[in-house]
Amino acid sequence: MAVLGATGSIGTATIDVVTQLNRVDPDFRWHVSAASGHKNTRLLAELASGLDQPPDRIVLSDHRQGDGLAAEETQLRELGCQIEFGADALVSAASDKSVDVVVAAIVGRAGLESTMAAVESGKRVALANKETLVVAGPVVSRACEQSGAELLPVDSEHSAIFQCIQAAASKPKKLILTASGGPFRNWSREQMEGATLESALAHPTWQMGPKITIDSATMINKALEVIEARWLFGLPAEAIEVVVHPQSIIHSMVEFEDSSVIAQLSPPDMRLPIQYALTYPRRLPCPCPDFDRTQPWDLTLEPADTERFPALELGFEVAAAGGTAGAVLNAANEEAVGLFLTGKIRFTDIVLGCRDVLENHSHESNPPLNRLLELDRWARRELKKRFGFS
Repeated sequence: MAVLGATGSIGTATIDVVTQLNRVDPDFRWHVSAASGHKNTRLLAELASGLDQPPDRIVLSDHRQGDGLAAEETQLRELGCQIEFGADALVSAASDKSVDVVVAAIVGRAGLESTMAAVESGKRVALANKETLVVAGPVVSRACEQSGAELLPVDSEHSAIFQCIQAAASKPKKLILTASGGPFRNWSREQMEGATLESALAHPTWQMGPKITIDSATMINKALEVIEARWLFGLPAEAIEVVVHPQSIIHSMVEFEDSSVIAQLSPPDMRLPIQYALTYPRRLPCPCPDFDRTQPWDLTLEPADTERFPALELGFEVAAAGGTAGAVLNAANEEAVGLFLTGKIRFTDIVLGCRDVLENHSHESNPPLNRLLELDRWARRELKKRFGFS
C-alpha cells in the first residue's frame, strides 16, 4: 500500500491500523511500500523506523526540503528507503504497479493529481481527501468506471453511509450526514464575528489538523461532505440532509423507501473507518476503543441551523449545480482559511468570501480536468483580491 499524507492525522492513524492488522491477521501481511509527507521529515523517519518493514520509497512534496534533510535523510537511507521529491513522485507512488491500495490522505486540493493517478491505475483508493470529489467529482467518477478502481470512503460520515447501504442491500432514499456542530455549535452569529483562532481550533470531539478544524468550525466541512456524498453515492442534493449530533457517536444514517432508518454507531476514532476501507468486506479487530455500555448514552439529534452556519447552504447549492462550482468553492475556502489562520481576516469572512467568489464565476456544467484546475487558480486569486491581498 501507499500512504499519501502519512504525517497527518489520517496518515498516522493508518500506520497504527496497519501495525495492528499485521498482528491480528499474520497470514495477510500489509506492507507500506510508499509513504509521503509535505516537509515533516522527522515524523516520516519515526514512522518508517516503527514499521516491521520500512517503506521502499519516501516522497516529500516540498522540494525545498531537498537541501536540509540532514539526520533524517541518513536515517531513512539506512533503513533502505529511496527518497523522492515533488508532485511527479507522488503520482508515481500512487500509480506504482506493485501497489494494491492507496490511502489518499493529503489535505486539500494538493491531493487531487495523486488520487486521480491511483484511480486511473485501477487501485483500491481509501479516500480521505474529500476535495478530490468536491473539485472533480464527475471526472473521478468516469475514471473509476473506465479503470475499475474501487473508491472506498474514509471520512467517518461517508464510511457510515457506505456501511449502512451494505447492511441493507437496498437503494437509499435519503442520506443523513451527522455533524458535531464544532466549537461554535451554541454561539450566536454576533459571537462568531469576534471568534479568535484559539476558539475556532478548540474542537470538542475530534483531533484534526488546523485546516480541517477550521472547516468544522464554519461547518464548511459538512458542505464539502454533502458534495462528496453526491458523487460517491450518486444521489441528488435534495436526497441529502445534515443533522447536528454533538456526541459524534452516530456517524451518519440512511433512510430507505419503507421509511426505515439505519445508523452506524462507534466511538469517535478514525481508525475504524480507515480499517474498514482497507479490509472491506472483512471486519477484523480494530485498535479503536469499545463502547462503555455500563454508562448511560446521550444521543442528541438537532436540526442544522443554516442561518448561523451559511456554509451549509453553499454545500447544497454546489452539490446541485455540479460542474465548476465545487472547484471554485474549494479553492476559495482553502485560501480564506489560510488568511484566517494567519490573522488577516475574521472568522465570519471565510464563508462570505467563498460565496462572493462562487457567485462571480461563470459556471460550466461539464468541464474537463484542466479547466477545473484553471478555475482553482482563478478562485484563489479572486478570494485574495476580495480582501485586498494579491
